[in-house]
Amino acid sequence: MKTYFLKRILSLIPVLFVVSIVIFLIIHITPGDPAAMLLGEEATDEDIHQLRVQMGLDEPLVVQYFHWITEAVQGDLGTSYFMKEPVMVSILSHLAPTISVAIMAGIISLLISIPIGILAATKRGTNTDRTVMGFSLIGMSVPSFLLGLFLILLFGVKLQWLPVAGYRPITAGLFEHIKYLILPSIALGSMHAALIARMTRSSLLEVLNMNYIKTARSKGVGEFLLIMRHTLRNAFLPILTVIGQTFGSLIAGAVVTETIFNIPGIGQLIINSVERRDYAVIQGVVLFVTFTYVLINLLVDLLYGVVDPRVRLSKK
Repeated sequence: MKTYFLKRILSLIPVLFVVSIVIFLIIHITPGDPAAMLLGEEATDEDIHQLRVQMGLDEPLVVQYFHWITEAVQGDLGTSYFMKEPVMVSILSHLAPTISVAIMAGIISLLISIPIGILAATKRGTNTDRTVMGFSLIGMSVPSFLLGLFLILLFGVKLQWLPVAGYRPITAGLFEHIKYLILPSIALGSMHAALIARMTRSSLLEVLNMNYIKTARSKGVGEFLLIMRHTLRNAFLPILTVIGQTFGSLIAGAVVTETIFNIPGIGQLIINSVERRDYAVIQGVVLFVTFTYVLINLLVDLLYGVVDPRVRLSKK
C-alpha cells in the first residue's frame, strides 16, 4: 500500500508540470501588458520598458518560465504585481470563502443526490424514476450562473429570505455564515447533485441485478437493509469516484458563482488578476487549484480500499 501511495504521489509531478507549462504560455501570449496596466494610460513607452525590465518581462519566455517553476518547486509562487504581496498569501487570504462554498455545495448535493438516486433505482421504470431522472437532466443542463440568477431573483429579491450577495466569515456567527452560503451553494452544487444521482441510480441497478441480492431478497431480507447494507456499499466505488471529481470541480468551478454572488474567494481573486494581467497570481492560483484537484482525486483513490477491501488487497 505504501508503494502504491508513493507511485500515485510521484504521478502528480508530470501532471502539475504540464499544467504549469500550458498556463504559463497561455497567459503570456494573451494580449495585455502588466507594466502598462500598472503605470496607466499616461505612461510613456520608455517608462513601460523600464518597468518591464525591473519585472523581468523582457527576458525570453523560457528563462521566465525557468525562474518561475524553480521558485514554485520551493514553495514560492512569486509576488503579485498589484497587491505587492506573495501569491501564496493572496491565495490563503481568499481560500476560506471558496472552501466554505465548496463544502456547503458538496453537502447539499450529497443530501439531495444519494437519496433520490436510491429512490429512482428502487422504483425503476415507474413515474417516480422518470421524474427523478427528468429533474436530474434539467439539473445537468442548467448552468450554475443562470440558476444563481434565478435564485437571487426568487429568494433574494422577491421573497427576501436570503441575502443576494456577499459573504460573512464563520466568526460572525454560524447562522450568518450559512445564510450567505445557501444560494451560491445551491447554484454551484445542483449540477453535481444531478450527476451523482444518475451515477447512484445506475450503480445500484447494476448491483441489484446480481444473484446474491436476489438470494438475500428471497431469504426475506428487508428492502431497507438490503439497500443500505448489501447494495449501496458494493455499488459505492463509482459513486465515490464521481463525488471526488465533483468536489474538485466545485473548487475549480467557483469562479463564476463567486463573481455572481460577490464572494471574495479564489474565483474573484483570479478574475481580478486576469483583468489586471497579474501573471504571478494567475499562474499561482491555477497551479494551486490543479494541485488541489489532483490531490482530492488521490485521496478518493486511496479511500477505495476502505470502502472495498478487495481493492486494497489488489494494490499490495
